[in-house]
Amino acid sequence: MNAAKTVTVPPAAIPPLRLALVFAVLFIAYQLPEGLGLRLLHSAPVNAALMLAFFPVAWLCGRALGFRGFDAWYMGLRPGWVGLLAATFALACAAKAVALGLGSGLGIYRVASSGLGAEQVLMAALMMLPYTFIPSVAEDIVTRGFLLRAFPRLGQRWLFVLASSALYVANHIYRYADGPLELARLFAFGLAYGAGIYYSRSLWAAIGLHWGWNFAGQFSDSVISNDLIAPTQGPLVSIAAHLLMLGVVVLVARARRA
Repeated sequence: MNAAKTVTVPPAAIPPLRLALVFAVLFIAYQLPEGLGLRLLHSAPVNAALMLAFFPVAWLCGRALGFRGFDAWYMGLRPGWVGLLAATFALACAAKAVALGLGSGLGIYRVASSGLGAEQVLMAALMMLPYTFIPSVAEDIVTRGFLLRAFPRLGQRWLFVLASSALYVANHIYRYADGPLELARLFAFGLAYGAGIYYSRSLWAAIGLHWGWNFAGQFSDSVISNDLIAPTQGPLVSIAAHLLMLGVVVLVARARRA
């Protein structure tokens, strides 16, 4: 992965209290769409409006830290960012295909054609692209872009990947009751996505992996018959797929450094 040039600020230049306030604002802005829009008001339009509202909030938070909006979250539009996003998106889609194939072979999933025509498949893809992109970016800003900006020294060590994975799990406040296996699945997701920004110094790598997985999951649910036969084993397949992504990210990064 090509490292993207980013604007950096010495750790002492951003007051800790300001960092804490910015994180609180980002965290609340991210949780509101599901908490208020879906769980309290049961309104998909409110959920969508609040999710879109996250982005001007994130831009203002970036400005509050002294950056040009989204540059604060390592989202600068530097040369190569589109290729980085596309490559990681493709990797995640491929990993989802592997997961479905592996799960089908092991009897965890029952996968069959839904019989949809090419036009219906295309329409489903066009609908799913923005639908999965927006929440993926929002969560990556909260759990990875902010962490790297707030603790740049941590970002120089692989410990950042573990810390961002833990924050990613903690950010799923509505999933705490789903059990340890689900939390382990989220942690594995965080490892792959955290490695993306760690090695590239660009949030676009994490976004591509996160968005690609979410898109492939939603898309496959829409265009094929995909029944989960063994619910307790399904998360294990997803964990394996993300560990595979993690391995690819590490290997590519090391090969580019050699």
